[in-house]
This record gives sequence, C-alpha cells and structure tokens, in this order.
Amino acid sequence: MNRITDTDLILNPDGSVYHLNLLPEDLANTIITVGDPDRVAEVSKHFDNLELKKGKREFITHTGFLGNQRISVVSTGIGTDNIDIVLNELDALVNIDLRSRQVKEQLTSLNIIRIGTSGTIQSDIPIDSILVSEFALGLDALMGYYQYPETKEEKELLSALKNQVPDLQSLNPYFTHAGNDLMNKLGKGLQKGITVTAPGFYAPQGRILRYQSKIDKLIGKLNTFSYQNKRITNLEMETAGIYALATIFGHQAISVNAILASRIKLEFSKNPQNIVNEAIKLVLERI
Repeated sequence: MNRITDTDLILNPDGSVYHLNLLPEDLANTIITVGDPDRVAEVSKHFDNLELKKGKREFITHTGFLGNQRISVVSTGIGTDNIDIVLNELDALVNIDLRSRQVKEQLTSLNIIRIGTSGTIQSDIPIDSILVSEFALGLDALMGYYQYPETKEEKELLSALKNQVPDLQSLNPYFTHAGNDLMNKLGKGLQKGITVTAPGFYAPQGRILRYQSKIDKLIGKLNTFSYQNKRITNLEMETAGIYALATIFGHQAISVNAILASRIKLEFSKNPQNIVNEAIKLVLERI
C-alpha cells in the first residue's frame, strides 16, 4: 500500500488530525455536524454522559453518550470549504491508520447528520418548520476537484435544471443525495425537498444590498424548478458538500434544516432558537 505523505495528511505533534485536533478514539461513528460552534453545547447538553471536549479554531467537538448511543457533535463553521476539511479529516480518523499513513483494509462507514438553519423559497413551507434534504443542488465549486459518481437520477435532475434555469450553467452545478438509511430513519413524516447549497450568503443566495446581482431574480428561477414531483425548497451553505463527500467516502449523511426564513414572504422567525431546539431534540430522539 502507498504511504500517504506528511503534506497530504498533516498531523499535530500529538498525532491528531490537523484542523479538528482529534484522535481516532475521540470520535463516535454517529456524528452530528452544526455550523455554529456555540451550537455544539446546545446538542451535547442533552447527553447522559460527556466524555470529551476538544476545539481548535472554529472546529469544536463534544463526544458522549445518549443512553447506549455514543455520539460526537462537531462544528464545521460556514461553507463547503470548511466541509472539505471536516469530511476529509473525519474519514481519515476512521479509515486511515494515522501511524502507518496507510488506508485501512477494513473501512468504516460513519453516520453524519447535519442540523442547520435554512430559508425556504416555497410559499407553502412555513417558517419554524423542519425539512430534510432528499437531494442537494451544489452551486459551489467543491465538486470541481473530486471525481463524483453521479446516479442516473442526479444526471436527470441536472439536465432538467440546465434546461429550466440556463443561467446556472456557468456555475457548474451538481446534484447529490442523502443516505437512504438515514433518510428512512430520520426523515419519516418530515417535509422533503431539494436543498440549494450556495457559496455565499448574499448575492449567491439572491440577496441584494449595494450591488447588482449577475443572476437576476435567482430565487424566482429556483423556486419554479420541477422535475418528476421534485422541487427546490430551501437555501443554505453546507449540505451538498456533505452529501457529495459522504458518498465518495462511503458514509451515510442527512441534512435536517430548521426553517428560519421565507424568501418569498420576506419574513424571518421571531423565535429562531425554538425551532433549532426542536430540530436537535427530533434528531436525538430518532437516532
């Protein structure tokens, strides 16, 4: 087997992975990711036992037990550039022998559950509701650097998008999907949709401040897309990267979105923490 070089996989002096500052024994096989470092404690406070707290930069990890279930909560920060770091290092912790720097013969599949906030672009999806991402549409550049095995359905969705929303072709969009096992376990009875992952919060999500957007009326173009009863439902900044890299590495992933804003009705939640707390409790009850 080829040895992974010191510059391809950087380790800290204690042998932990470079950004997450974690050792393999620090990580559970069930992982909840949150964007906000402060939200890690909002999840882990529900644990029956907390065995580990570690942090470096925006990456905070708590690992503990909820009943007999060992769970890690990891903050990612915002954006798929951070997701690239987090997913690669999570995979390295379980599937690379950090001492020999070789890929293990026996690979581990992680369950990765994103709990995040989002804004809906459909008028019938209410603020303060919870939505799971059946598919994600990436408008970021991350998958331009990886070989991604598109499914037939993802190829068909992309073809339909290019026909219906040609303005997006220059962005090299891609579709990716949730893990079937986690969707069946966590998504039952919840709203499902296609989540757009944007590479920014303002113009990439159709917000206008003091500039002219290159893609005019982005929200209106996205919310009219439809293919075989599937539609684009919401916007955020991480899901597509999580889904695509999880697929490449052989992990299961799902994104649970607390809907805080309606981009159609121009309204924002009056009690955003309440629906975030509901999403956290729902996930913990179902895993």
